[in-house]
Amino acid sequence: MSDYILEMNHITKEFSGVKALDDVNLKVKKGEVHALCGENGAGKSTLMNVLSGVYPYGTYSGDIVYKGEIGKFHKIKDSEAKGIVIIHQELALSPYMSVAENVFLGNEQCSGKGVIDWTKTRAKAAEMLAKVGLEDEDVNVPVNSLGVGKQQLIEIAKAMAKDVELLILDEPTAALNDEESAKLLEIMLELKKHGVTMIIISHKLNEISYVADAITVIRDGHTIETLTKGVDDFSEDRIIKGMVGREMTNRYPVREGVTIGDTIFEVQNWNVYHPEDPNRQVLKDVNIKVKAGEVVGLAGLMGAGRTEFAMSVFGKSYGQKISGTVKINGKEVDLKDVRTAIDNKLAYVSEDRKGNGLVLIDDIKRNMTMAALRNFFSKNGVVDANEEIVKAEEYKKLINVKANSIDQTVGSLSGGNQQKVVLAKWMLTQPDVLILDEPTRGIDVGAKYEIYCVINDLAKAGKAVIIISSEMPEIIGTCDRLYVINEGHIAGELAKEEMTQEKIMGCIMADNRKGA
Repeated sequence: MSDYILEMNHITKEFSGVKALDDVNLKVKKGEVHALCGENGAGKSTLMNVLSGVYPYGTYSGDIVYKGEIGKFHKIKDSEAKGIVIIHQELALSPYMSVAENVFLGNEQCSGKGVIDWTKTRAKAAEMLAKVGLEDEDVNVPVNSLGVGKQQLIEIAKAMAKDVELLILDEPTAALNDEESAKLLEIMLELKKHGVTMIIISHKLNEISYVADAITVIRDGHTIETLTKGVDDFSEDRIIKGMVGREMTNRYPVREGVTIGDTIFEVQNWNVYHPEDPNRQVLKDVNIKVKAGEVVGLAGLMGAGRTEFAMSVFGKSYGQKISGTVKINGKEVDLKDVRTAIDNKLAYVSEDRKGNGLVLIDDIKRNMTMAALRNFFSKNGVVDANEEIVKAEEYKKLINVKANSIDQTVGSLSGGNQQKVVLAKWMLTQPDVLILDEPTRGIDVGAKYEIYCVINDLAKAGKAVIIISSEMPEIIGTCDRLYVINEGHIAGELAKEEMTQEKIMGCIMADNRKGA
């Protein structure tokens, strides 16, 4: 019998005459962790959707050979019946149902008469949670009361409950912090010991190098190569070369021709309380300044208060009992709501592009112009559709959005191109200050580089740019200066020449010792 649990041979998949996959081949050995790497839009998720039956048998050409048999999966249930389970990037949990109910959602534990056996459900749910390191978790609490990291592990427990043999994880650590990501990778290695074969899609190349036994690189819908651990070069630079087709000697473009001007954004003594608990202070006396042409980072651990700061400043979108002063271009402003923030030339790119940044069922043009519609694309309440088209075309070209046209639905774009549309949306409001919250989350190294170039262009145009990122190398590589936030207040400030990961963590640790 073959060593391979899965062989995908000559897979071709078209959408409206465009080949998303063109003669793709993939071989996965039983009991290995196999990584799929490639830029956004390369075809990784499409290939996994073909495998799992999201795109049914007959809608693609080529063969899926699973455990020596041709797989003809017409729907997800068909592939799950064979032990193939996919965990998508967007978690498929029902937020108000209990942990136990979620673990067996669609796979209910019934008695002989078709009635759910709740005692069995809870007992087996606890058993499944123990397999993913959540043995102490209460199976009766609503799943939305848990953090994203635990929810991701519950998705894996849900897969384990379906007697999974081949587990597909699409960007499993995209929304997790370093600690949660490390825990998930260790659980993957533990599952491997128990004979579970895994395919992982991820843009975090350091994690891929750590956990994978083999890496298949896909570029523009074609299989480029498969690298094997212990045989081939498994370094990040080597993987990037396969993904983008060239060496990337510098992942952060050099910022040239920028003149740092006067302070144009200043926040003084900023205090914010939790939106649901008026006694819990989330931000305490935060003070920051940003100059024209300057890129300033907000570094800190997950939950330090960075996003809460950005959202509370941007039209008081977060929190209550907010106090403090905001000055833009030397003038004190009361940013009482989002409209006022936009009118005062402040823009905020949310960390959740799909939830808060875009209308996924609408087209590129409408998504690009929606924030600027009132001030720039309408007169006396009437929208100038021609001007919308002109500007959307201009920005599509300016920031290199890869799409057939500006009429394409945003939901059909890759993550990197969706992120560019969000950036264009806020650039069209002609802001003086931009706050970019996790601007490169879940996108590949090539698309990241293009977004860094856009950030450089904004700085060159004299904008004040604030970047929030959980990736310390990104903060260090893109920023002129940074503030370290810890437990809701400023723990330190570092100039460009002082920025190292050790210095940032040093600020956090020193601040924790002060508070101890």
